Amino acid sequence: MQHLQLRLHKYFNSGDFILGFITSQISRYDRSMTFTAKTEQKLSQLSFVTTHYQHVFALEFAIQEINENPQILPNVTLGFHIYDNYKNARVTYYVTIQLISTKNKFVPNYKCDTQDNLITVIGGLGWETSNQISDILRIYDIPQLLYGFASGMVGKAQEFSFYGMIPSETVQYMGILQLLLHFKWTWIGLIADKKSGESFIQTMLPLFSRTGICFAFIEMYHHLFYIVSLRKLLDNLKNSTTNVVVFYGETTSMIFLIYILRLTQITQNTKGKVWILTAQMEFTSWARGLDIRGLHGALSFSIHYNDVPGFQHFLQSTNPTRRKEDGFIRYFWEQAFNCVFPKSGLDKNNGNKNICTGEERLEDLPGSLFEMSMTGHSYNVYNAVYAVAYALHAMYSSHSKRTTMAMGEKRNIFNLQPWQLHHFLKHISFNNTAGLVISFDENGELIGGLDIVNWVTFPNQTIIRVKVGQMDHQAPLDQALTIKKDAIVWHSWFNQVQPLSVCNDNCHLGYQKKMKNGEPFCCYDCIPCPEGKVADRKDTAECFQCPYDHHPNNDRDSCIPKVVIFLSYKEPLGISLAVVAILFSLSTALVLRTFMKHHNTPIVKANNQNITYTLLISLLLCFLCALLFIGHPEKVTCLLRQTAFAITFSVAVSSVLAKTITVVLAFMATKPESKMKKWLGKRLASSIVIVCSLVQAVICVIWLATSPPFPDADMHSMLEEIILECNEGAATMFYCTLGYMGFLAIASFTVAFQARKLPDSFNEAKFISFSMMVFCSVWLSFIPTYLSSNGKYMVAVEIFSMLSSSAGLLGCIFFPKCYIIVLRPELNSKEQLVRRGNFK
Repeated sequence: MQHLQLRLHKYFNSGDFILGFITSQISRYDRSMTFTAKTEQKLSQLSFVTTHYQHVFALEFAIQEINENPQILPNVTLGFHIYDNYKNARVTYYVTIQLISTKNKFVPNYKCDTQDNLITVIGGLGWETSNQISDILRIYDIPQLLYGFASGMVGKAQEFSFYGMIPSETVQYMGILQLLLHFKWTWIGLIADKKSGESFIQTMLPLFSRTGICFAFIEMYHHLFYIVSLRKLLDNLKNSTTNVVVFYGETTSMIFLIYILRLTQITQNTKGKVWILTAQMEFTSWARGLDIRGLHGALSFSIHYNDVPGFQHFLQSTNPTRRKEDGFIRYFWEQAFNCVFPKSGLDKNNGNKNICTGEERLEDLPGSLFEMSMTGHSYNVYNAVYAVAYALHAMYSSHSKRTTMAMGEKRNIFNLQPWQLHHFLKHISFNNTAGLVISFDENGELIGGLDIVNWVTFPNQTIIRVKVGQMDHQAPLDQALTIKKDAIVWHSWFNQVQPLSVCNDNCHLGYQKKMKNGEPFCCYDCIPCPEGKVADRKDTAECFQCPYDHHPNNDRDSCIPKVVIFLSYKEPLGISLAVVAILFSLSTALVLRTFMKHHNTPIVKANNQNITYTLLISLLLCFLCALLFIGHPEKVTCLLRQTAFAITFSVAVSSVLAKTITVVLAFMATKPESKMKKWLGKRLASSIVIVCSLVQAVICVIWLATSPPFPDADMHSMLEEIILECNEGAATMFYCTLGYMGFLAIASFTVAFQARKLPDSFNEAKFISFSMMVFCSVWLSFIPTYLSSNGKYMVAVEIFSMLSSSAGLLGCIFFPKCYIIVLRPELNSKEQLVRRGNFK
């Protein structure tokens, strides 16, 4: 075991308790390492990620603050022991064992002194490194604090004895989803690390699909990227129409991202993209002069943090001359400032480089090499140190309740084992110096949200991270994301206009989607809405029917209220029909007055005055019934209008029938031995009128009792109109009333036709026959016209039929008589009537 020793970079600072820290800031490119013998490894092929050295500064700064604060760990100091794993699994295992061994001796499982006790290990940056460290630490149940995302270790905190200084990845997953939905980016590309990105893809792809997001391409990459796969990725970036690419990976993935951005800028003028980066992907670069314009406008998730007071001042006061124990700083300094220290082992060919003085200032470095503000991972390291300190404080407080904390008993505390810290770490909760609460959930993950950061790059390699939003882990999912759109700086390709990222343009209003065969579900054609349907929003999956009281407009993009129509007194048609009805009513009243005034004249006496008056009054009521059909349908008017007209018109036709039968029987009674004399008299005519009218009245009563008419609104007959009408209830009863009136008319016509050869002085048969022909013609044409009409025109047809048939009776029967009475009174004498009869 004594030969298993490598010359590795390290940084040690003594203390009562030691915090181990395994970083990932150096890459070796020399020959394969072996563990078979003591070797002197050459350091000529090292690549130092300068941005990661801030993690070391954050650890040292936190420990310095804690040691200077007597309120946290009085009489106890914290130290640290830092190794780099060189991104190599074997080195990771080696340095982990080195940390738990006695100082400067590769002897695990032994404790040779009371000082420099390893209490916990902070690391690693990626899930592979974290897993490798955990393989060793869980044997000894030593707490491990992760300062980077470790998706491959999610849910294994109890098994692996680790604590994540980052929130659950579920918060980040939902943050990415909500960010895409917020900007309506439904057509995206996805590039993911083949190792750490598998769980992301398995978890998020179904969720993306359910929320309407689909992929222009999905590329999984490995650190050993094959040229064929790289060419495919570059082609996708070049040819894809998406403007948004989600890049899921670890910190080392940033180097790969910068590399492919460099290739796209060299090979073709690739249009800009909005890169959505995960929290573990802090900006890292390995060389000066890299073109980072492709990252301009990127949106990145970051651990929610506030500025830590005093950290920038700590960085400004740092230089190699003050950190002689730091085994990293000279190499960091040479890489960052592009200089060499005399007799440096980093680069033996230093003729082209400046000499490092050690007085260079970190704040003069571009942001691509080093940032003065604390990064997310450095913030995690800072909080991890404080978490251990507060856990030790809680453990001391618990111990002091049982034993006195006298200096003589201090050694008993140092005998505490690292595994005893677990109980206190699980329940730790404290406010850090930035004013934020730090605590862990039951899975050992930090309770907290994420910030959304906008990356703004400048030609001098400076990069500024601007907070533009936040993902609140405690808020409902649909309210968890808050973002300031106006604060975002987009890639110059988009001219500071919020980018769109959809497979095709949204369907306009009045159109619906039609899926394309063989294409992702968010790629579709747009077709007009079918007849009778609308789409009042863009990108409608399917047009919908308007509410029953609305109809589509011409563009089919909105529903407009249907026009309520009925035959009213305010429109020309309604006014015309009402005027005609009133004029006919006045005409009928005038005829009635004329007959009553000349009731003693022969022509009036010869026509059965009572029946004549009944006929005229019924016709007057028939004309007035037409007014019930005009205006807003009400319950009373609906009940009365059909039945009232049916009964009054039946009285009128019955009166005509009674007049005709009376005349026929009168002439038949003049024959010798005729038995018709006993039927003659006023009661015969009255009986005919009453009986015939009563039959119609019974039909109407049955109608009203079984299925009465009622006000109704017809929503469907007309596309753009609501027809207010009287629903007849039982259509059968309606046609029964019409049929019965037709029966009376046919009977009257038949009797009148038989009496056509009677003497003219008493004979009205011709006029009655003609009036019945008018009635039958009107109502026979009414039925098909009525059935083919709708709305107010249906009502108008019925009113016209009522007025026409009633006017036919009035004109045909009474106009000739009124002509004689008013204009030819000399003919209204008994002698003239007898002479006309003799002439006949």
